[in-house]
Amino acid sequence: MDKTRIYARLRYRAWHRGTREADFMIGGFFDRYHEQWSDADIDWFEHLLTKEDVDIMAWAMGREAPPPPFDGPMMEMMQRLDYIDIP
Repeated sequence: MDKTRIYARLRYRAWHRGTREADFMIGGFFDRYHEQWSDADIDWFEHLLTKEDVDIMAWAMGREAPPPPFDGPMMEMMQRLDYIDIP
């Protein structure tokens, strides 16, 4: 698996969500953590990117419980929100 190409594609998709808020949350999460991800984590994130921004943001902010495919350690990292630099 050529991770450089996969990371480039995922980074683009993470930072081009449609709203600035989603870009910062999802893109910021990718930028902060992607280098330590396993293949399973990459698959999880790629699957996450198929979901609606409002759902992802609700799960990350704890407003809604994430469904079983997304609940777990990766979502727990996303829920910390410590990866977003607010100027």
